[in-house]
Amino acid sequence: MRALTRGVLGVVGFLLVWELFGRSGLVSAEYLPPPSVVLGELGKLLGDQLFLRDVLATVLALLITVGVSVGIAVPLGLILGSVPAVRYATRAVVEFLRPIPSVAMIPLAIVFLGIGPETKIVLAVYAAIWPILFNTIYALDELDPLLVETAKVFGTGRVRVLFSVALPSALPFVLTGIRLAATTSLVVLVSVELLAGGSGGLGQFIMLARSGAGRMDLVLAGTVVAGVIGYLVNEGLERAQRRWVGWNAATGGRA
Repeated sequence: MRALTRGVLGVVGFLLVWELFGRSGLVSAEYLPPPSVVLGELGKLLGDQLFLRDVLATVLALLITVGVSVGIAVPLGLILGSVPAVRYATRAVVEFLRPIPSVAMIPLAIVFLGIGPETKIVLAVYAAIWPILFNTIYALDELDPLLVETAKVFGTGRVRVLFSVALPSALPFVLTGIRLAATTSLVVLVSVELLAGGSGGLGQFIMLARSGAGRMDLVLAGTVVAGVIGYLVNEGLERAQRRWVGWNAATGGRA
């Protein structure tokens, strides 16, 4: 309750400062409308079916992205983390691809995939696999060799050791990677929707709101919704992590 109270007070304080600054005249309300105006517009948007469809499009793309990223990164991380020869052979390629920002690949993705929802999902998956992949590899590096040797003594095969010993031990780190990947995915999805358009979503709503008359109140309302989605996703995954792997102190993982 103390943490919740402090969080609420922090939000209220931020909104109060924003309100005072927005009405002080230092910045035109056209460029920085106060939160009372933004929240009022947000209340109207929550009754707008077109806006709700945009929100749903972004949320569905986020769910698909996280699911696909987990399906790719976890098995790949188990292979790279347990087979040193494969890990060293692919290190140069992985380290070359990892720093490339997904947004920089938008023109290439549009050429091959068009401007449909698959474009933003592919780019978001590309950005999301790295936190999960490297957290999985790191977890296997930290795996207690005694657990593996004990399993082998009882005649457990290599593949079974991987899934019955290594993966459960790596689960806290994998969940941390998934939490980081989810927030990264949301950033990429909204960015691609904003820059490329054509696939619906919050980013496209923000893009349309800033064009023409430049409705900053609508832009900020859409931004607030994106922030709320990101907060809820992160909070939900963090609570799930504490509940499922609260027995393990190693829940920090790596980015």
